[in-house]
Amino acid sequence: MGKAIHLNLDNAWPPEAIPFETRDVSPWGPRLRFSAPAGLIEEFYREAATAPFVLYGSGDFHHLTALWVRRVAEPFVLVSFDNHPDWDVRPPRWSCGGWVNRALELPHVKKISVWGCGNFECWWPRKLFGNRRAEREGRLEVHPWADGRVPSDQDRRGAILRGNWRERFERFVEALAGSDVYVTIDLDCLRAGEAVTNWENGRFTLEDIAWALTQLRANAGMIGGDICGAFSPPVYARLKQRFVAELDHPKLPPPDLDAAPQINLRAFEKLWPLLAE
Repeated sequence: MGKAIHLNLDNAWPPEAIPFETRDVSPWGPRLRFSAPAGLIEEFYREAATAPFVLYGSGDFHHLTALWVRRVAEPFVLVSFDNHPDWDVRPPRWSCGGWVNRALELPHVKKISVWGCGNFECWWPRKLFGNRRAEREGRLEVHPWADGRVPSDQDRRGAILRGNWRERFERFVEALAGSDVYVTIDLDCLRAGEAVTNWENGRFTLEDIAWALTQLRANAGMIGGDICGAFSPPVYARLKQRFVAELDHPKLPPPDLDAAPQINLRAFEKLWPLLAE
């Protein structure tokens, strides 16, 4: 197994455009998408080959990051760039909206820091469903965008603005003091036009994430990472899984299926070398 692998769950990425090994695991895609029973997750974990750096499908599979980091042996800080905090404590246990909690259960995960949350989940009342206990204990940091919100929201722990987020991130990186980091990037953290995803777009630019990766490379040990979030048409294996997924997803206009792969490949080509090479 090499340093990087593309796990093709859903044809979100054209394999011929990926310059490293592609492993076809597409039969798993419908069973794992959005959520999956714990037994199925463990079965996939036993069968799926992986590598320190993983490219995989839609953000509907982001809960698999909690599997990739199981294979890291030493203590590390997990850094996530995501338009959603993925900290929901409600069932299902294994889902893309709650995977951060599964990662926090691992003894070698020192802390998780999520940057760029642009949706409503960090604010009242939806924040009630988040893992605020882990946040209070300092094991979880969430950094939501607060531009345009009332001053009390802008004073929320971890809140960032377009005008100060780089300064806040530099302070975060300095505090890492050479710690090992694993970085996961969900492309939905990027603004519209720079990524086509199954979820709402965030506010980061490609240049923002490239800059952040450069900061991490210079000040921490990059021991692994992944990119997910490219759009793929959803296919589900179970009726309940499909019902809950469709209820939870935003109602977005259909994307241009011809343009989407090219837009996402541009993001991949910009970010992957900074993440994994």
